[in-house]
Amino acid sequence: MNTFIYMVRHGESPINEPGERTRGLTEKGKREALQVTELLKQEKIEVFVSSPYRRAILTIEDLAHASGQEVLLYEDLKERIFLNEDKRLPDEELIPLLETSFNDPDYSLPGGESDAECQSRAIAVVKELLKEFSGQKIALGTHGAVMMLMMNYYDKKYDLDFLLNMSKPDVYRLEFNGEELIEIIRLWS
Repeated sequence: MNTFIYMVRHGESPINEPGERTRGLTEKGKREALQVTELLKQEKIEVFVSSPYRRAILTIEDLAHASGQEVLLYEDLKERIFLNEDKRLPDEELIPLLETSFNDPDYSLPGGESDAECQSRAIAVVKELLKEFSGQKIALGTHGAVMMLMMNYYDKKYDLDFLLNMSKPDVYRLEFNGEELIEIIRLWS
């Protein structure tokens, strides 16, 4: 029986709110989280996991509760640390950093992590989930860069252009046979 992982990028969050770990959702983001719940209700998801960052948890929390489940937090699903964990880089600094990082996966700013480091920690969690919850449907609350890196590990077409064109929220269903990716389908429109 195949395993399905539903990658759920969080909804809109306030960019001026301090603290990456505690930043929640805007009113629009809260409405988007309800749309995610409606979209995924019929998928009959059994397991809910998330980055420990509040905005990712909030995006899948209503769906988990509607399914009678709790959200399991995995530290290694957190967003890539660009500079340090508490500071969000403005887009005018982030975009060039993403371009440099994508061309050199080992590049990082002092105090930050590289694409290779982020991908390695996140993929370790994905492999653990595929073993522990084999044959089940798993919702994974996540963030743009780490989501792209997880998907890129399995299929190189999920690259920087993909990241820059993702929406907030966004939802992709990944189907696995064991640890082998079978297909990826975008569910959010």
